Amino acid sequence: MADYKIKVRRFQPESGEGPYWEEFNVDLEPSLSVLDSLLQVKDREDGSLAVRCSCRAAICGSCGMKINGQSGLGCKTQIGEAQELADKKASAVGGDTKDNVIVIEPMGNMPVVKDLITDMESTHWTKIRRVTPWLLPHGEAPEREYIVNPESMLDITQSMACIQCGACVSSCLSMEADPDFIGPAALAKAYRFVGDPRDAEAKERLHDLAEDPHGIYDCTHCFSCIDACPKDVAPMDQIMRLRRKAGEEGIEDPNSGHAHEIAFVKVIEKKGTLDEAMLVQESYAPGIKGKLKPSKRGLKETIKSLPTILRPLMKRKVKLRQAIPGTHHKLPGDAMNDVKAIYEHAEEHNEEFNLYIKGDEGELAEIEADEAREDTAAPTASEEASNG
Repeated sequence: MADYKIKVRRFQPESGEGPYWEEFNVDLEPSLSVLDSLLQVKDREDGSLAVRCSCRAAICGSCGMKINGQSGLGCKTQIGEAQELADKKASAVGGDTKDNVIVIEPMGNMPVVKDLITDMESTHWTKIRRVTPWLLPHGEAPEREYIVNPESMLDITQSMACIQCGACVSSCLSMEADPDFIGPAALAKAYRFVGDPRDAEAKERLHDLAEDPHGIYDCTHCFSCIDACPKDVAPMDQIMRLRRKAGEEGIEDPNSGHAHEIAFVKVIEKKGTLDEAMLVQESYAPGIKGKLKPSKRGLKETIKSLPTILRPLMKRKVKLRQAIPGTHHKLPGDAMNDVKAIYEHAEEHNEEFNLYIKGDEGELAEIEADEAREDTAAPTASEEASNG
């Protein structure tokens, strides 16, 4: 057994007071969970401590919370690991390197109901329903189940692993800045149906999610949802897949996200580094044709971007020369050859590798070796006949 000190953010609405912090000492094996520490407090010290939990095996997704500032599941986080993280954080800011308090808070981006219990209905589940989270199949329903080739379902298996714990929503920085953002959990769920070959409304779903200013192009690629997810769903990856499919459909989104992505790729390919001034121009008026005959939307978006361009000039963060499109320098010749080689390699190997489905190279090598041994050991039909 080991002694740990936990600091819990409490909120008792019936008291009429605001949130406050309370510390407790717990005695647990390091391999037991943070949730176990809370249940020990609830059992031995304060029965009013409110925490949501059920399976205690990282399956139900009920015990989402923030531990030392990181969103996750209380039942999956060992208290010994949580203590190590608390010590590491203290060391990073020059504090004591051991015996630091483990900080436990309710999940973020959701209203707190009581202590560590948040209102997931108002945020998480409302956004999940926003993406129509059920299959919209072709034609009449079959007499029995829908039959689908298993291989065609591999692409969505990762998004199907979601247990709806809300950890990704809690950690999402885009939702902090824009509470109307549909969010990582809902968009990962959306890809589960967009990628399903049985769904008849994939294009309509893509138009809906791309044309919504708070949809797939509202994600800022902060990777927080990937770090928080206890089931390796990688919500941001699913959002990127939705973007790719929307781009393949030629959908114009109000945030000009797809055009911006294409411009970004072209600018890097041409210059080797990012020319910010050229990026704005290529996003809204791509190519020679776009500049000679700019569209109404292109003119409108370029005018809207002028304050963003002028602000760093006025604050002298950039020079006037740097704000003129096309004047940004290229990388030296040899370095540009390396950039071109990277682009050529990417074009030749345009294949998405889904680790969740295929495993890593070590696992694949072991499987192939096992299969080879089985093939070698198994007698052929002619050998069985001769032995018979």
